[in-house]
Amino acid sequence: MHRNLLKKKPLKTKSMNKYTKSYNVILDNMDLLEYRLRPISAIMYLQDAFARYTATKGMAAYDLFAENLYWVVAEINIDFTDYLPFWSEEIKVELWFSEISKLKIYIDFYIYHKDQVIAKGNSLWFLISRESKRPVKADKVAEKFEVCEELAAGGHQKFEIPPTTEVYTKIEHTNNLSDTDFNKHVNNKSYINLAEMTAPDEFKRTHRLKNLHIRFNRETFLGDILTCTANRTEDKNTFTHIIEKDGVSACDIVTAWDENTSNDNIVDYNLDVKNER
Repeated sequence: MHRNLLKKKPLKTKSMNKYTKSYNVILDNMDLLEYRLRPISAIMYLQDAFARYTATKGMAAYDLFAENLYWVVAEINIDFTDYLPFWSEEIKVELWFSEISKLKIYIDFYIYHKDQVIAKGNSLWFLISRESKRPVKADKVAEKFEVCEELAAGGHQKFEIPPTTEVYTKIEHTNNLSDTDFNKHVNNKSYINLAEMTAPDEFKRTHRLKNLHIRFNRETFLGDILTCTANRTEDKNTFTHIIEKDGVSACDIVTAWDENTSNDNIVDYNLDVKNER
């Protein structure tokens, strides 16, 4: 037998099935009180990296439009560390397809700052038919993307709304043009912004977001009136944010917080700002 036939093929490493993209924290995505990355803005970078990754395989939103399909994210679960970078600092998003079943598509991810993980989690996606508005088989995704079985958060957590003890606050919002996205329905950022608005400001000044778990239940559109209710749980550090249209939930969000013990301040922090020409 020829010696070459005895050679084993090189195994693919996990990193070969991952996609990475670097970003700088910009003004729109930082907390204006602390000049740090807003935790909810980390999700925007995550979704941008996902869009870029799918574009490399010809499966971006504009590619799917011709096939009467579109991407929908159904859930996002993300854990944050105690540290979030300041304005202008660089972060890196690393993501991969961790599971592709008949319909469900899981994306796991890490977000790094200076090679340290500052956030990790997973998200659940579907391919949706524009005609039926229902999920279609993920065969096309499985053909294009290889699976890396690494789980950033140790598993794909089931979304559960914890029991609450009190209604903390309630607001109404009429969807406007700036709320809509490529698919002409209200984008994810608008739901998250609504939830953040219902979290108490005094509480946010003394606490940092530890975990954010989101479940998107149904689409809403331009002109729809949404009601967002924030409820507090028994431990006082967890809130549920229920966003409804006509009494039916469009989005459920659970936020868990830790006391903020950091003394880092933008005034005495040595920012590494590059001189760009």
